[in-house]
Amino acid sequence: MPPLFVVSDIHGHRHEWWTTLSDAGLIDASGDWSGGDARLWLLGDYVDRGPDGIGVIDDIRRLTAQAPATGGQVGALLGNHEALLLAVHRFGTTPVPGWESYYGAEPRWESFEGAWQRWGGRPTDLERLTPDHVAWLTGLPAMALVDGHLLMHSDTTEYLAFGSDVASVNATVERHLAASDPIEFLHFWGRLSSRGSFHAAGAAAKILATFGAETLVHGHSTLMTQFRVPLDLAKTAFRYADGRAIAVDGGVFEGGQILLTRLPVQPLL
Repeated sequence: MPPLFVVSDIHGHRHEWWTTLSDAGLIDASGDWSGGDARLWLLGDYVDRGPDGIGVIDDIRRLTAQAPATGGQVGALLGNHEALLLAVHRFGTTPVPGWESYYGAEPRWESFEGAWQRWGGRPTDLERLTPDHVAWLTGLPAMALVDGHLLMHSDTTEYLAFGSDVASVNATVERHLAASDPIEFLHFWGRLSSRGSFHAAGAAAKILATFGAETLVHGHSTLMTQFRVPLDLAKTAFRYADGRAIAVDGGVFEGGQILLTRLPVQPLL
């Protein structure tokens, strides 16, 4: 079986991303695919908070095209920051009723642009966003099932609101990404941005049973902030929920690392 790697939450840190892949032998000095038949899945949040989100997207698209030549595969999922970037591109500063449900009545958060700025939006990402980038982003799946691993961006059971199998979830998300109604988009983005579901007893088991998987793997919630892993120890993926869930966001924007994780992760002892 070809090796399977996952990585999440690059957040525009292109240099760190290249170094991580190069150290693993997945890219060469020019940034081109050198991983042979390896499989690499990216779990979302390529933009915001770092200097070159569009460069990261361009890298992913290039590697996706190159990997099949040697029997490899690169796949990418949608993160909540990609959805937010699309919303800013589409709706800008248009006031959207309903923000108070998520962030209170702070006026500067009452549009997608205000929220995007609050959550690390970079003007250069928006300025460099082309129609080709938009088309690629709106076609990203939200979920994938690979070798018994359910790959997703957010640690939330809200994916169940989109469907009861991987194909229906991805089809529903694709429809939401095309929404012309900012209120619809806000509620979709709110679901995608939620977190922390799998700390509740039985939540991981429920979503795994629904989608026919053995282990779920996600980013979105950093090891330091959401899992209270000390920075000096946040160097490997974090397994929890009775071993059913694996968190792989090393919090590069918090001073942590981009955690390239080979699956399967060893079970808890």
